[in-house]
Amino acid sequence: MDTSARPEQLLARATSHGGEHLGRLLGLYRDYLRMLARVEIGRRLQSKVDASDLVQETMLEAHKNFPHFRGTSEPEFVAWLRQIMAAVLCGLVRRYLGTQKRDIRLERTLRESLDRSSLLLGQGFVDGHSSPSQQATRREQAVLLANALAKLADDYREVLVLRHLEGLSFPEISRRMGRSLDSVEKLWVRGLARLRQVMEVCDE
Repeated sequence: MDTSARPEQLLARATSHGGEHLGRLLGLYRDYLRMLARVEIGRRLQSKVDASDLVQETMLEAHKNFPHFRGTSEPEFVAWLRQIMAAVLCGLVRRYLGTQKRDIRLERTLRESLDRSSLLLGQGFVDGHSSPSQQATRREQAVLLANALAKLADDYREVLVLRHLEGLSFPEISRRMGRSLDSVEKLWVRGLARLRQVMEVCDE
């Protein structure tokens, strides 16, 4: 993957040439989409669908419909990906919960929910930072944080997602993870510290 190219550059290349440039562009957002998918599936479909399957279907739809995308910036592209994921997720909800006809209100609700999750992802882990990261001045903070979370050990990532994205209390997290309350709180502190280390390395 061309890690030196900024998203807008990849977006321009994908618009002009498609092919591998579009593949590289979409690859930048796999972790981000997986994080959103995991939260929404947990809320609505429990274990009926795997987050990776939702991400893959979203990627395929984005690839197919990319000629219709008219934006030029990363925020526009990220919002477009969320819109596609909402439509795909709506289809899965209808399939698994037994409603066949298209529900515009459900699709709108899912889109709003994904927008909120993205906002929480961008804001929920940066409390205490004195200033925005250098990279975040050029990139979407939610995307950077999703990439950083993907690099964490599973337990660290789990406790941070449950606490900051799903909004669970520590006793609820303790029950969900099958750990003592004390161990969950310590895991959360270590997870935040590790996340900040990863973010700092990304800024260098």
